[in-house]
Amino acid sequence: MIPISSPIGKIDGQTWMVTRMKEAMQVLKDYARFTVDPSSIEGSSIDVRKSGSDPSAPPTFLNSKSMLSVDEPDHKRLRRLVSKVFTPKYMESLRPQVEQIANDLLDKVQDKGEMDLVKDYAYPLPINVISNMLGVPIEDHKQIQHWSSAIANRRGLGRQDPGIAKQIRAFGEYIVELVAYKRQHPDDDLISQLVAIEEEGDKLDEAELISMISLLIFAGHETTSNLIATGTLMLLDHPEQLKKLKNDYTLVPGAVEELLRFNGPATIAGPRFATEDIEIGGQHIKKGDMIIPLVKSVNRDEMQFQDPENLDITREIKRHLAFGHGIHMCLGAPLARVEGDVAFSTLLKRMPNLSLNIPRENVDWHFTLSSQGLTSLPVTF
Repeated sequence: MIPISSPIGKIDGQTWMVTRMKEAMQVLKDYARFTVDPSSIEGSSIDVRKSGSDPSAPPTFLNSKSMLSVDEPDHKRLRRLVSKVFTPKYMESLRPQVEQIANDLLDKVQDKGEMDLVKDYAYPLPINVISNMLGVPIEDHKQIQHWSSAIANRRGLGRQDPGIAKQIRAFGEYIVELVAYKRQHPDDDLISQLVAIEEEGDKLDEAELISMISLLIFAGHETTSNLIATGTLMLLDHPEQLKKLKNDYTLVPGAVEELLRFNGPATIAGPRFATEDIEIGGQHIKKGDMIIPLVKSVNRDEMQFQDPENLDITREIKRHLAFGHGIHMCLGAPLARVEGDVAFSTLLKRMPNLSLNIPRENVDWHFTLSSQGLTSLPVTF
């Protein structure tokens, strides 16, 4: 067990958990001494990308090089190429489209007086947004959702279900076919731009391109879906904060940040591996040791936040680690913020009497190695 007063503690022989903001930021920012790629450490035989994966499967981000699994200089090259089209300004320009999707989803359930907020709103909203951005045909959106669920399950601790592996292979094969189609029929979408993009003579090779698109599809909706559903539940759990929000919708952007801090989708940041012996938080870390920043603890660090165990949508937040920190900070954070802003504003304006439709103790959660979310959230309005 980690002492609550300690910023870092050992959970087994070579694994450490970081629980404080200062030390977590140090680990996440210092990629030279804390790498995401243990195979880059001299003498290491670990390759997390290949662990348990099918070598004949298409190169998704789970089994191939991606921004998640490499540090500089490879990370900078990959991120620079995709950042050319994945800009905050472009994300903000999508707001009208996100608003239209949110309203269309609520139109479908408005007359029923009830819905499963996860199934009917929180999940389809971001997956429709990212699919439209990438140029995924609308008839394939449900299939993409199915494959993404399989990936989320694959990332769960200790899960090696052959059926899930089959679904992930199908997902990779689909992306290979979609990229081939976009090469022949380019359009004004993100995949077509990624296929064509070059900067200073550099471009994504085929494996990098397929891996990148698989990452954008998965990461582009999974976290936001969990933010919308879990955030709604947190607001229902705190009626005084919900009332305050409904009385002043200008508070929504700040509320999104507080919901991310208070009980956001990310439970940990991606594991890092010490490239040398180093001391952090008063503990001696050996070369090759794994260090895991515990986001849920870091975001409630009483040295950083006053009354961190309380939800306060008016809280002024200088930083939280829901989107990570350093070079691996989430590329899609601006999009997630726009989607969260639109999702909560639209939902509460159209359904001001929103309430749970089941006993609170019956709310069903699901957990993976690095995230949490709701399986369903029945509500009435």
